[in-house]
Amino acid sequence: MHLTDEHRELRRTLQKFIAAEITPHVEAWETAGGFPGHALFKKMGDLGLLGLTKPVAFGGAGLDYSFAILMAEELGAIDCGGVPMAIGVHTDMATPALARFGSDEVRREFLAPAIAGDVIACVGVSEVGAGSDVAAIKTTARREGGDYVINGGKMWITNGAQADWMCLLANTSEGPAHRNKSLICVPMKAKGVSVARTLDKLGMHTSDTAQIYFDNVRVPVRNLIGEEGKGFSYQMIQFQEERLWAAACSLKAGERAIQQTIAYARERKAFGKSILDNQVVHFRLAELQAEIESLRGLVYRACDLYLAGEDVTMLASMAKLKAGRLGREVADSCLQYWGGMGYMNETSISRAYRDARLNSIAGGADEVMLTIISKLMGTLPGMQ
Repeated sequence: MHLTDEHRELRRTLQKFIAAEITPHVEAWETAGGFPGHALFKKMGDLGLLGLTKPVAFGGAGLDYSFAILMAEELGAIDCGGVPMAIGVHTDMATPALARFGSDEVRREFLAPAIAGDVIACVGVSEVGAGSDVAAIKTTARREGGDYVINGGKMWITNGAQADWMCLLANTSEGPAHRNKSLICVPMKAKGVSVARTLDKLGMHTSDTAQIYFDNVRVPVRNLIGEEGKGFSYQMIQFQEERLWAAACSLKAGERAIQQTIAYARERKAFGKSILDNQVVHFRLAELQAEIESLRGLVYRACDLYLAGEDVTMLASMAKLKAGRLGREVADSCLQYWGGMGYMNETSISRAYRDARLNSIAGGADEVMLTIISKLMGTLPGMQ
């Protein structure tokens, strides 16, 4: 992935914004269990950061996907996982299908204000009985005249308590599981939409995560994204970008953990010398840095091929798998060198340890990534 002056300018803008508007507040947001999404997103919208790859006609910058990858990587430098994830859901998980397949009318109503930062978006796929198994979702959207009537529920919805609209995946017919689903834009203030509860999570404390119910919720059929029955396919495309985003965001998150550990281990003394002076420690940190750089190469290669129009499902799945596992390995290895302080909630490495664990579950668990890779390799039974 070749970085131009335009990429470098974006990086500087993001670094300045993070330093001024996010870093000073992370500790307070972690304690509060959330952050002021509308205020922060509006500031980002004013800087043009919420629509880098979106169509110019709806307020976006019309840039190529490498800019989204660069932004995801830079957001990983934030000293928590929840805020980057909330931003990523808005920019790269709830809106790609809308931007690509939505009618001009629905894009004006939902995409344009999302790019401007006037509203917050969330994506509704997972359910209590259907996380990794997307085809098993039960939420329905039945046509009645000019409306869809929606019933069911969604679980583990990032931004769910603050969102203004949801990119909802629902069953719109009784047909085969992969051809009976549609994506629909659902205003969260519509009658019958309720936030059942916000969820108490192991990590990602700055990100609000909710369980949502739909009780005879009516939305106009015009809120459909693209064609009815193609929602599963559209969501798989969104997953491809989501998984690359997650891998890119993990890069600087891992490097941050390593750098913080170097600084702490240099000052921490045991047996007459600093922890960092032990060869096993600095060799291990060097090994982890090399692994992160290898992952960066995979992410950048996938991005280049994606820009060339190739199907990068396998590479995106590999990057997501590697990011989840490496994130856990980095956080766990680094925490060890903090000793007892690493186990304290007051240290940043304990937060990194908690936050990193999600990456092997959300957006497709490790096992799902392995299944996709195996399928594409032709090693699954019946797939030769």
